[in-house]
Amino acid sequence: MTWIQRFNHSLNDLIDRHPNTVQLALTAIAASALTTSAILTYQANNRRHRARTLKDELKQAELHSIDLSPVGTITHPPFTPSSYNEQDIQEQMLSVRKFLGDKGAQLVRNAFVVVVGAGGVGSWAALMLMRSGVKRIRIIDFDQVTLSSLNRHAVATLEDVGTPKVRAIKRHFQEIAPFVQVEDVVSLLDKDNVDDLLGGSPDYVIDAIDNINTKIDLIRYCHDKKLNVISSMGAGAKADPSRIQIADISETFEDPLARSVRKRLKKFNILKGIPVAYSTEKPHHVKLLPLEEEKVDEADQFAALPDFRSRILPVLGTIPSMFGAAIATYIILRIAKYPDFDPLPIKLRDGLYSRVHRELMMREGQAYNEKQCPLDEYDVAYIFEELWHGKSVLSGPNDKLALTRWNRSLPLSYTNTVCMTRSEANTHDKLPENTDLETHYGKEVYEKITKVFEWQKRSSELWDSVL
Repeated sequence: MTWIQRFNHSLNDLIDRHPNTVQLALTAIAASALTTSAILTYQANNRRHRARTLKDELKQAELHSIDLSPVGTITHPPFTPSSYNEQDIQEQMLSVRKFLGDKGAQLVRNAFVVVVGAGGVGSWAALMLMRSGVKRIRIIDFDQVTLSSLNRHAVATLEDVGTPKVRAIKRHFQEIAPFVQVEDVVSLLDKDNVDDLLGGSPDYVIDAIDNINTKIDLIRYCHDKKLNVISSMGAGAKADPSRIQIADISETFEDPLARSVRKRLKKFNILKGIPVAYSTEKPHHVKLLPLEEEKVDEADQFAALPDFRSRILPVLGTIPSMFGAAIATYIILRIAKYPDFDPLPIKLRDGLYSRVHRELMMREGQAYNEKQCPLDEYDVAYIFEELWHGKSVLSGPNDKLALTRWNRSLPLSYTNTVCMTRSEANTHDKLPENTDLETHYGKEVYEKITKVFEWQKRSSELWDSVL
């Protein structure tokens, strides 16, 4: 008997002994074969469909030229003001609306900002205002793009060298946001044209001027006319990005230019109320760019204009951009009425925090018989600066400040520590524990302190949930 005969005999014997099992197995095999056939048929039809589609597209491509970029991607015709509709604008401004909310974003869309000075700081401030959707931007500058300014200018290219900075900015802005109205003014701001150049009731004016005399004139004009203004202090010779901040001119003790501006404004009785972008960094190894020896006696002839600097501090290109972005951010949040936005001036006063912390530990021991203080120096710095901005909750700025408990029956914490003068804190610590603080200090003071504590509580809960 051959092996084929033996196999048939064994198969017939298996079927006779297990007819149901064999039937189920054959059914499963048939089903699998049918499924496989269906899948292969679908894939074949799909390939044929794609092939036909590709052939149709190739036929259409023969009728039209296709422009490719240097890296092989298809280039599309640029948006133009005529083809740019409101839907396109809304899509471009989507992130702004998500962050600021519809109401805040609309306030920014309707805003009008004047930028005086189109150099490193001014060009970057204008760029970020434009990218954020500010509807109308007027940029004022008399100067031209130079090769040496390309390291810090926001948009200027080699093709722009020799052209007015404001013209270059307007041309590039139209390529990014054609719905923004950019007014390019090639002019030097002075007392004869300031009314015209700052006319139109701008929501904000940015002072990004290099010349200190013109800077003082601009700030003084805005102050007298009650125009919102923010001024840029010196970005030259600075390198530490962590030292850049925004504060009132009255709180800028570290920056030499800010000090000079502050002294000059004081002559006009302008002591505060002017926000400025500045750096607390003190340059220590950067010097003025040299002027050739034979030109020293006639230095004014080599300045761009009379009274303007003929020698300048070298500038690291990244720093002016940060100044400009900080200024633009400040304006956007102010215009949008962003909640709880109050820039914190960093004073770099570690010695003060150490002293306040030592006194707080002594106060806890003497007034409350506590041997340990739950707050360290970092907590003291946060409470002193972030919560109370280095001011007494009762009397405002003072150079003899201390921290103490608000509610004497509760321990020190972020939501039970206030800043007062030393004498105020000593008097407060002697109050009976059942004193009604709202009645004692008045509703205004009580609600102000309560609001800060509630804000801190919400902030802590938010970060606790994340961390």
